[in-house]
This record gives sequence, structure tokens and C-alpha cells, in this order.
Amino acid sequence: MRHALRARGVIQIASTARERMPFDVYTDRTLRYHLKDGAPDPDSLAADRQALGDMAQATLARWHGYKISPVYHLLPDLPEPEWRRLLVEGRNEFSESLQRWCQRIEVARCKNRPGDIRVLADETPTWALCLEAHRLAGKALMKLGQFRLALDEYEAALALDQDDLESNRQKGILLGRLGRPEQAREHVKALLDAQPNDPESWALLGRVEKEEWVARWRVPGQMSTKTSAEMRALASAELALLIEAIEPYMNAFIQDADHFYSGINAVTLRHLQRHLGGELKNPVSLQNLEGGVIWACLAAMERTPKDYWARASYADLNVLLSAADTVAREYANAVAAAGDDWFALDSTRQQLLLLQDLEFRPEVVARALEVIEREIARLEPPFRPRQVLLFSGHMLDKPGRMPPRFPPQQEAVAAQAIAAKLDELGAGPGDLAICGGACGGDILFAEACLARGVQIQLHIQYDEPAFLVASVAFAGPQWVERYYQLKAHATLLIQPEELGPAPEGVDAYERNNLWQLYTALSCGPERVRFIGLWDGQGGEGAGGTQHMVETVRKYSGQAYILDTTTLW
Repeated sequence: MRHALRARGVIQIASTARERMPFDVYTDRTLRYHLKDGAPDPDSLAADRQALGDMAQATLARWHGYKISPVYHLLPDLPEPEWRRLLVEGRNEFSESLQRWCQRIEVARCKNRPGDIRVLADETPTWALCLEAHRLAGKALMKLGQFRLALDEYEAALALDQDDLESNRQKGILLGRLGRPEQAREHVKALLDAQPNDPESWALLGRVEKEEWVARWRVPGQMSTKTSAEMRALASAELALLIEAIEPYMNAFIQDADHFYSGINAVTLRHLQRHLGGELKNPVSLQNLEGGVIWACLAAMERTPKDYWARASYADLNVLLSAADTVAREYANAVAAAGDDWFALDSTRQQLLLLQDLEFRPEVVARALEVIEREIARLEPPFRPRQVLLFSGHMLDKPGRMPPRFPPQQEAVAAQAIAAKLDELGAGPGDLAICGGACGGDILFAEACLARGVQIQLHIQYDEPAFLVASVAFAGPQWVERYYQLKAHATLLIQPEELGPAPEGVDAYERNNLWQLYTALSCGPERVRFIGLWDGQGGEGAGGTQHMVETVRKYSGQAYILDTTTLW
């Protein structure tokens, strides 16, 4: 049964009491464990456990193309079933933990909190869920434009399964977005070598080629200094790249006539080719392509009437073919299915702005933009802070703490040092501050940020009553009052409510630090300014101040340490 479900990863064990193995598996690698009186031998138990762990790790690390199963040897094209389809029926511990975890991931996705997803990705109950969590985190970060962090998540997924097709596709997109078109192209071509009939991979290659063409004439930072006529001239000079992008989109649409995404891109680029002075070898084929895309979009909308992307693609097609009134009506239909998805609407807007820059049907494009931008204006855009002020630091010493670390009499010194650093960084409205809510460094930092008009997020590791007892009240009622004053002007995020209870063996304090760190990094590592009120001592665990400093610096963020051994 195991051989029929998976091609690789078999771990075969047998006790030393067994003299012979069955004839059909006797040549397979077997781990022997020791028995004594019909039970595991206590004298060998620790070594046998270690050997089993080592064997499992070695099996996971084995080349993924190496097939163990005789079934998959005999049927090399047999696809492995998806793990979700193999779940046993009925309620059990695994299915319930899976359901709870999926619910938390979905809540985090709906709230657009990639930091939450990154924490949950580290806490998945099974290997299969870990792979899926990294993909979800990568997708959320891509939406926020954090391409480097998104690539890290997909790389983590591929470290678990190097053949995961979805992660490989997204990696190709991200390499292109990160300005590495050559790597992106070679990566996608390798996917196509393995699966030459996959429409998604062909569409991905088209996207890589299209983005390189656009990057040649639509350079960020220079668009405000160039007229549409100048950009059109530059785009015309790169027609060869434009034509290169059409072929893979066409291949994708040929492989799957329902793949309207590829179809609309192919037909749009053909129209731009003609608009920029290029000659179509077979003009009649463009009309055939248009008809195919119309059919694909209408069929998709018939299957799923609320499919925003099918409606938006049909509206995009009308930009190429129809009058302004018709175009405005079709974009209004698309907007009705958007479900207040700012990112989806902005994606449509960016495509229209590209056409506007090239002076393609200006009156029609202007009407389309009017509909989309009116809807976007109705929605509140995602908050993109100018800089993220992340803090970690010592709590006030509890009575009798030896040796002292943050004596209460040093409060004014710490407050002054924090305020001075915030002034040096120019903290003010438009910035986001992320910290805990403990007495001492957290509250001093949050108060200083509040005085400068910074938006504040307080992340606490327990339900509020338990948190106040553990981290605030021991310092006196005045600190509890200060906490509540901050809470009235901040966004309070309570770890068990947002992420669920900490898994067994996970320290809530370390988890809280990681939660803050991931949330800050999801806004863009280059925007993170980490301030640590710290004595420089290690030993705080995976989520301590030292870990924050190292991770922020890894992603090119800036870290500022207020050394308490000097301040005091």
C-alpha cells in the first residue's frame, strides 16, 4: 500500500528477532531495532531511537528522483496522489489539528497579515502543512510587493519538496520581479523541459519575457521625466522582446483553451505590436485569437459568475475592441465581483496604466481607468509605513532580581535614550511602531512613539489579565495605568487570539518576539529600524533580542542598540 502511494521515502524497520525478511523486500535498506522479552530493549532504546531519526533525515535528504517503490518503477508516469486526498475519514487528532491550523491561516490571510502566516508556518503539525504554509506566506508577501521575503518562503517550500510545481512557478515570477530575468528565464525553461505541456509554465515564461520588455522602456524613477511619446519610442525600439513574449503565451493558450489569462496577454501584446509599428505576419490569426479569448472568458464567467479575473480579462479584451461606453460597463461588472480586493483592483489598474503610457486608445483607456480608480478610491489602501520602528528591550527588574538588569531608578535614563534615538531617526506620522506591552522598555518606547504621532501595534503573549500579572502589575499600579493609556491609542494584538495557543514546547515570549519581527519584515526589510534596549548578553533563545538583531541585519535592515551597560 505504501509503495502504491509514494515513489520514494520508504523507511523499513525490523526487529533483530526476525531472522529473514520477506523475499520481495529483503534487498531494501532495513533498520534493525533490539527486543528483550518481546518489548524494546531498554539498554538499546536510546541508540535505536537515534538511528531511526538519522535514517528518517537521510531518507528525506535523498535525491528526489530516486524511486524506491516497485510500483513507480514499473509505471514511471503514474502521478502520486495529493496528500489531502489520502486523509482518513472521520474525526481524529490529525484532522482536527489540520482544521484548526487551516482556519488560523485563512483568518490571517483575510486580515492581510503575512507576519502571522510566517509564525504559523513554523508551527505546522505535519510536514505537508509546512510546505503549504510557506506557499501561503509567499503569496501574501507577493501581494505586499515584498518579493525578496516571498522568495525566501518559496525557497523554504522547495527545501521540503524540490519538485513542488507551484513553488517553482512562483520562484520564476519572483526572480523576474527582483530584476534577475536571465535566472528567471532559465528557471522556467527547466520547468518546461520537465513538463512541456504545462500551460501555467508557458504563461510564466511569457510573463518573464513581458516584464523584461516593459523594464527596458518603463524604468522606475524615470517615468515622471519621460513623456508618453518618448516611452512609446523606447518600447518600439524593443519590439523584438515584445514578440518573444507573445509566443509562450500563445503556447499556453494552445495547450489549454480555457486559460484566458494567457489568451488575453497574447492578444493584448499582438495589438501593442501593431500599435508600435510592428507588422503582423498573419493578421487573420489575430481575429481568430480574439474569438478564442472571448469564448474562454465567457465560459469562465458561466462556470463561476463571481470570478473577478475572468470578468477583468473580458473587460481588458473590450479595451482592445470596443467603444468607451462598453468598456466602462464591463469594468463596472468586474468591480462588482472584486469583493473589495484592493490588490486585485490595483493589478488591473497597473495594466491600464501601461497602455496609457503607450498612448494606446487613450479615450477608451481613460474611461476604464476612471471606473477602476473610482473603486480603489472608495477602499482604504493597505497602510505602507514610511519606516517600521521595531523594539525589543528589557523589562523592569522584579523585586530582588540579581544581578540587576533594568533597575527602576534607571527609567528616566532609558526613556531619554529611546527618545533621542527616535528623534535621530525622524520618527513621526506615517511610521509604524511594533513592540510588546511590558513595563520598562516596551512602554517607554511606545509612549515616546505616541508623542511623535507614530502608529503603534502592541503584541502581547498572553490573554490580557494574565499578561498584566506577568509583565506589568508587579512594577506598581502606575505602570498598569500607563499600559491602559497606551492601549487606548494603539492596536492591541493578543497572541492566543490571533495565532491560537502556543504549541507544546514553544515558549510564548520567543513566539511573541518572532511574531513582531515577521510582522515588521513583511512591511519591507529596508524599512525596518530596530531599536534594542539591551545589555548585549546572549542566551535569550530563538526569539530573543539577539535573534532579532541578527535577522534584521540579515535582510539589510538597520539595528540600533542602546547598551544598558553603558547607559547605567
